[in-house]
Amino acid sequence: MSPPARQSFGPGLWLIGGGGHAKVVIATLESQGIEIAGIFDDRQELHGRTIMGRPVIGPIPPAGAGVDADARAVIAIGSNKARAEIAGRYPDLRWETVVHASAVVHDSAAIGPGAVIFANAVVQPDSVIGAHAILNTGAQVDHDCEIGAFAHLGPASTLGGGVRIGSGAFLGIGAVAAPYTTVGEWVIVGAGAAVVRDLPPRTTAVGVPARVIKRHSSSP
Repeated sequence: MSPPARQSFGPGLWLIGGGGHAKVVIATLESQGIEIAGIFDDRQELHGRTIMGRPVIGPIPPAGAGVDADARAVIAIGSNKARAEIAGRYPDLRWETVVHASAVVHDSAAIGPGAVIFANAVVQPDSVIGAHAILNTGAQVDHDCEIGAFAHLGPASTLGGGVRIGSGAFLGIGAVAAPYTTVGEWVIVGAGAAVVRDLPPRTTAVGVPARVIKRHSSSP
């Protein structure tokens, strides 16, 4: 029988989300020797099981759930919209910033709470990584870039110096942005695309050079 669902955040580090992205978050925590208390996920079929040896306790606690003074958490979900929604539920929860041991992050860079930086990523001087942003495996961020909260740079994506990535934006695998370009809020840049001019908010852009093919009326 599955254990009863836990409806609060006890002491320790908790993961919110138990999909494939969570496996990479776990690997990143392992690289730093950080222990995980457990995983919350709304999919009932996962309850009582383990992911990479870590127990799935039960569903994601509701807004207003109890938070122990020693609780910390990471939102281990790749969806930018989902991370933004979940982060807003728990104003008293301390969000853990997680950086893989193999990542290179310059001391002058600022990394926001809840951000995750995966293996072999690089963050160069004076760049700013927003809260709950994801720098996926091998992502490259050059000097003086600004990555908004809840943004996601896909594996092997590359930013030249001075690039601005808006909140909630997503760059697909291998996408690149030329120096001092701006990718607006909640933009989706397709895999392998090359951003050589500014992209307006809430659009989808693909190709080389990247061109807008769709506009979104709200956050995707």
